[in-house]
This record gives sequence, structure tokens and C-alpha cells, in this order.
Amino acid sequence: MNPDTLFMWFNNGVLPAWLLLLFAPRWRFTQSIVHAFWIPMILGLGYLLAIVNGAGESAEGANFSSLPGVMLLFANPWGALAGWIHYLAFDLFVGAWEVRDAQRRNLTHIGVCVCLVFTLMMGPIGLLLYAGLRLLWGTGFSTEEAESLPAS
Repeated sequence: MNPDTLFMWFNNGVLPAWLLLLFAPRWRFTQSIVHAFWIPMILGLGYLLAIVNGAGESAEGANFSSLPGVMLLFANPWGALAGWIHYLAFDLFVGAWEVRDAQRRNLTHIGVCVCLVFTLMMGPIGLLLYAGLRLLWGTGFSTEEAESLPAS
């Protein structure tokens, strides 16, 4: 398979998980598929595939220690695909965590939905908004408090 086809499959493949987080966060199917590690594992395999297929194709000077070096890592399709799958996996992982954490803290789901949309589109901004929601809701950042709440 070529990187363009894989990009389409992975990019579109995560959208149902995001829709489940938005519209059916407490549904058993959401709990067993999205909150488990199935989707991140599939994304991880895609990431590994992209890394293996792109091995040796990086431009001279590609590295993680400078911005120009990182730009060169994404200069070939396999490197760009690996980077994109990396974003998809971690953004979805953060979004699922936001939903679970909000449920433990009894935060309003509509507020979490706004955060989820931003987490999908601009990961760190969505996480920042979720942190703000927790502050506004008055739950702060204590992990002890979340551990003492009853499970959903």
C-alpha cells in the first residue's frame, strides 16, 4: 500500500472513535473500543509500518535536534505519514482521557465536547481548554481528588 492510501485509511479511521467520544461517551461499545488500547495499537502498527517503509529515505541532515532537521524528517511521504499517525494516536489518547477524567469528576459533557473538538483539530489547545474547564468547574488538578471519586 502506498502512503497516500494509508493516510486516507488512518485519517478517516479515527473519526468514528471521535464521534463516539462526542456523542456516546458512556456507551459500552465506546468503553470497550475507544477507551481500551485497540485503536492506539492499530495506529501504533501503522506508525511502525510507516517508519519501516521510510527507513533510509530521510534526506541528509534529517534529525530531531533542530527545526530544519525535523522538517527534513517529514520531507518524504513515509516520514510525513508517520508524523501524522503519531498525532492521530496521541490526540485520540488525550481525548479519551479527557472524557474518562471528566466522567470521574462529574464535569458537564457539553463542555468536554468543545475541548474534544479542539483536541481533535489542535491537540494541545484542546488539552489546555480541558484544563481550563477543570479549573472553572472547580476540580483543579489534584489527582487524589479524582481517585477518591466513585467509578462511573
